[in-house]
Amino acid sequence: MLKPILKINLTTGEISEYAVPEEWQRDYLGGASLAARLLYSSITLDLDPFSADAPLLFLNGPLSGTLGPTVGRFVVCGRSPVTGLWAESNCGGFFGPELRFAGYDGLWITGRASGPVYLWLNGGRLEVRAGAHVWGQDTYQTQESIKREVGVANARVACVGPAAENGVMFAGIFCDHGRTAARTGLGAVMASKNLKAIAVKGGGKIPLADTDGYNAIRSAANRALKSDNQTRVLHELGTSSVTDYADYLGSMPKMYYTLGEIDNVDRVSGSTMAETILRGTSACHGCVVACGRVVDIGAGKQKGPEYETIVGLGPNLLIRDLGAIVRLMDLCDRLGMDTISAGNTIGLAMHLFDRGTISEKDTGGIILKWGDEETVANLLRLTARREGFGELLARGSRALGKHFNAEDEAVQVNGLEVAYHDPRGVSGMALAYATSPRGACHNQSDYFFVEWGQVEESIGLKFYGRQAGAEKSANVAIHQDWRTVFNSLVMCIFGNVPPQTVLDLVNSACGLDWTLDDMMKSGERGWNLKRAINNRLGLTRANDKLPKGLLEPLPNGGAAGYIIPFEEMLEAYYDARGWDKMTGKPSKQKLWELGLEEISRDLWG
Repeated sequence: MLKPILKINLTTGEISEYAVPEEWQRDYLGGASLAARLLYSSITLDLDPFSADAPLLFLNGPLSGTLGPTVGRFVVCGRSPVTGLWAESNCGGFFGPELRFAGYDGLWITGRASGPVYLWLNGGRLEVRAGAHVWGQDTYQTQESIKREVGVANARVACVGPAAENGVMFAGIFCDHGRTAARTGLGAVMASKNLKAIAVKGGGKIPLADTDGYNAIRSAANRALKSDNQTRVLHELGTSSVTDYADYLGSMPKMYYTLGEIDNVDRVSGSTMAETILRGTSACHGCVVACGRVVDIGAGKQKGPEYETIVGLGPNLLIRDLGAIVRLMDLCDRLGMDTISAGNTIGLAMHLFDRGTISEKDTGGIILKWGDEETVANLLRLTARREGFGELLARGSRALGKHFNAEDEAVQVNGLEVAYHDPRGVSGMALAYATSPRGACHNQSDYFFVEWGQVEESIGLKFYGRQAGAEKSANVAIHQDWRTVFNSLVMCIFGNVPPQTVLDLVNSACGLDWTLDDMMKSGERGWNLKRAINNRLGLTRANDKLPKGLLEPLPNGGAAGYIIPFEEMLEAYYDARGWDKMTGKPSKQKLWELGLEEISRDLWG
């Protein structure tokens, strides 16, 4: 039950509507899986992500904006300029639902405008407006400027910042109160089209197959979710509620993944934030969790940091001051950069500086000091401008390491920086990072929650010890399929919604009569389709690996001495997936089993 997609060619000015085939809606639901099917023929090995032909697809799911549990999200998809692989990044806030209210479930953008522009979609009417006057503004300034200009205060604006305009490889797309589609560099792709922003306002209704039935299910689901223990913790302490436990287990990276423990790390915990600078919460559209933080560090209320940002700009760089982390996060958000990749890349630079691989001559006289806020802030500004040493940082950690003949020191997978859940403390994340379709990613499978006991027996998920090996490989594959369903709907992974409830929501919204197995098969189909796209882009089994730093034991902390049995885990994973161990492709049998006959012919002939 999806609305049309609006196709926009910024070169020619051509605008048209595209109706998604019903078969594809049924097989992929929406979100990232449907985007993969829509873009399958477009994303080829010879496609330059910065070319005018490169597609940029904003897409909702069939539950987006319905006031269902944690479904106020959308995805952005294309080809990543930093990994060269499939790119997807999802985002909360209000932009996605507003797009549905305006009559569309997606914006399929190609071409390149002759100069800076922004789009204004008002109740189904699209204008391409001159945007030179907002080019160069930061993400917060841009949103406010465009809202004033269109004259609709509650219009929703998704935009890029100066980092994207300058081609920073980890630039994101930002909207609402600091919400961002941050990873894989799609902000840089958007800016390469001379597209600064998209403003949307709508007032229409959302199509549901069984409106009364759906509303009854989603109301009950929201009530149950609101009283769920995980929801209560996330509401009170935010995603940073896990900092203390992650530190205890040795899964919180510190000093660029080289230490398992440091002094005073409790100063950046969710409980410390709640006791000191927290002033309120914020929520995405219709969300009862409200995990967003509103803080005050002396300059008025502002957005507060999530777990990934706290660790990436905090203990990862040996910073243990929440005020400093908030200031650095705010700088990243305004400049328009992903905090995970920014913190990781700067961490690598400091690590190589310590080793003597990088010198002051390379940095333009900057001494790279651990734990120094001003050093990090200076590097972030240089990165966004691609100025001096920032030119190297702007390329990401893999390119930075390669420039100094130290690529194996970069903690990344296929060009995307590893997030801040160290697999030495929660070993399932080793496979989650190594096999993710977009490079190292914790959102394709936040398997650390399973390691902590969040299992779903109804879909076959079991519990294994947090440092178990190959015996958990099939479990990781199941969890990846489950999260692929979430990324299709598009549902937030912080919504601890039981599989049967998700199924009931899907069936009532889409007019389906699926079983749990049908729903999980849809997730598996989406996962394998993205794998096939990456295989066509050159990915093989050799790409399924971890960086050297994560295969070495930590010297201290809750994971001290543990070595991940990665090769044994990967071998078992391939068996569970039905993938060919020589090529890394899904087997013919697996593709046919999933109804992907066309894809099988492309991969295998």
